[in-house]
Amino acid sequence: MPSFETLIAFFGLSVLLGLSPGPDNIFVLMQSAQRGWRVGLAVVVGLCIGILGHTTAVALGLAALVAASPMAFLALKLAGAAYLLYLAWGAWRAPVSASADALPQGQAQPLSARQALQMVGRGVVMNATNPKVLIFFLALLPQFADPARGSVAAQIVVLGGVFMLATLLVFGAIALFSGWFGGLLQRSARAQRWLNRSAALVFMALALRLATAQR
Repeated sequence: MPSFETLIAFFGLSVLLGLSPGPDNIFVLMQSAQRGWRVGLAVVVGLCIGILGHTTAVALGLAALVAASPMAFLALKLAGAAYLLYLAWGAWRAPVSASADALPQGQAQPLSARQALQMVGRGVVMNATNPKVLIFFLALLPQFADPARGSVAAQIVVLGGVFMLATLLVFGAIALFSGWFGGLLQRSARAQRWLNRSAALVFMALALRLATAQR
């Protein structure tokens, strides 16, 4: 088990990393602005599940295999880029449905269980198909593990849990704020169309960035 001081230091670092601009928090921001904070929070849950997968891969040594395999790295990043392009196409073609009967500001359309699972899955895929996150975890987590304090694999799992907590708090706040701001735009058909097109362009830019990423 990492020391308390190590956990506090790692939590602070995780919060700073969550606040720094990156594909995941931009993804949460755009999804929340487009479709409401409930959707954003569901995506955040999915991203956290993806973090759990990356943490497990590091603890089991699988991340090192991916990092050492150019083909595995290429396959992951192309899959992620293709998925982002799919999301961009959907955002570009999203219908405009603003009306005077929109929900009061601060509220969001409720999600069915199926819709919530779909958005959670979207977050999982977004995170799991980004090999840069996997390699980042491979480089970061072992630095905070001390072999003198027991199993390194167990410490990495604990650190991954701390990173998930920080991500949930920071990205959750982003989802709530972005969903509130997006609710203002949803009342205007013109603004909603602008938001959908902007989201599509952001997703395309993220796809290009991921497709051209180097190890």
